[in-house]
Amino acid sequence: MNILIVDDHPLVRKGLVSTLSFEDNIEKIQEASNVHDAMNSLIQDKYDSAIIDLNLGNEDGLEIIKRAKEKNLNTKFIILTSSIKKEDFSRAQKSGVDGYLLKDAFAEDIIYALSVIKRGRKFYDSEMLNYKVTDEEDNKINQLTPREKDVVRELGNGLSNLQIGKKLYISENTVKKHVSNILSKLNLSHRTQIMLVAKDIA
Repeated sequence: MNILIVDDHPLVRKGLVSTLSFEDNIEKIQEASNVHDAMNSLIQDKYDSAIIDLNLGNEDGLEIIKRAKEKNLNTKFIILTSSIKKEDFSRAQKSGVDGYLLKDAFAEDIIYALSVIKRGRKFYDSEMLNYKVTDEEDNKINQLTPREKDVVRELGNGLSNLQIGKKLYISENTVKKHVSNILSKLNLSHRTQIMLVAKDIA
């Protein structure tokens, strides 16, 4: 396996090289500190994976991934960053990264991520997976109709079907139908679970 490490801090690069050099299945490790040098290396040599810092001084590490994909380079990309911002993680996902790791990750985490990604799977730091779950929940909630959201809010207030019907001026049977649809759309099994979702309804 050939690896390219892109980081604007020499100590970080040397640390990664030192960590990865002990792995038997890693044959070659190259370094780059900016977008230009990284692209030159990716074009000239064949790399299985590239470990890229999100912030390369005044440059954006995701620019490397964008350019590499435009050139159809067959390289797997892992972001290794200190950023836990949801926006950065979302940008990285949209750019098509294969992995997203935080810089406080253990050496074995990085090595394991490389092996997982080599097999064609994604690897995200467990801390970032919270954002992924939240995004999926947001998408499900957005599938609800305005009236279904009204029902969710009232369930969150602890009201019964009869009480919700009176408050929303609809029949109890209609409320039951709404609850059934909500359970289906949110992939839930019981109305008490809907109450937990109510806090996320604006």
